[in-house]
Amino acid sequence: MKTVIIKIGTGVLTRESDGCLDQDSLVRLVKAVAGVAEQGYRVMMVSSGAVGAGISGLGLHEYPSDIVTRQACAAVGQTRLMHGYEDLFRGYGYSVAQLLLTAEDFNDEKRSGRVRDTLGRLNEIGNIIPIINENDSISVKEISMGDNDMLSSRVASLVGAELLILMSTIDGLISPETNEVVKEITDVESVLNYARGDSGKFSIGGMASKLQAVKRTVDSGIETVIMNGGCPERLADVVSGREGALCSRFKAR
Repeated sequence: MKTVIIKIGTGVLTRESDGCLDQDSLVRLVKAVAGVAEQGYRVMMVSSGAVGAGISGLGLHEYPSDIVTRQACAAVGQTRLMHGYEDLFRGYGYSVAQLLLTAEDFNDEKRSGRVRDTLGRLNEIGNIIPIINENDSISVKEISMGDNDMLSSRVASLVGAELLILMSTIDGLISPETNEVVKEITDVESVLNYARGDSGKFSIGGMASKLQAVKRTVDSGIETVIMNGGCPERLADVVSGREGALCSRFKAR
């Protein structure tokens, strides 16, 4: 059975205007992910959005600029985000499981083994969607993964996934020459200069960050895709590898 890791970026789950959680986007996303799981794939999610979900909970009207307040938002928002996922997935017959990780959970062999074993057992039980995020409430630079692109790459390698999907706010990697999506890439090195250093208003990583995560993942033998999370109805075609699906597909080495 194919294991698919789906990373959902902050820009996919939050409103551009204020950084708060976008409920409509969450509903559409869950429907698409559940549809993939129903087709027999093992699905794990790496989900951003905790800070955005916590903004209203703290009575704020804009995205906080200081780290401590962002961490407080994450503490409040993580429960709200998981509650939202739990309610929506239940409607499709799935339960959810939460794992909050830091870089130390991957750097230490015993700890990474426990993470792998836990995810493996959840998959064996079935009808459970593991949802993973960095532990933003306590993560500092020394134990931070950097962003969820890299976190999803490390999770994919840890569990031996066959496919990693990075959901962003764009359709894929855009060629600076044609201004169109590059649909298939066999050599990540050849397109690193396509990346711009920009990122969303409320997110950490941009295309440069994604390509670094992609390189790490394909070098581990895992096919990787960048697709538009604002169009989750495309997910089934992307997972199945349907020819013509709008995305950028990076072939594994």
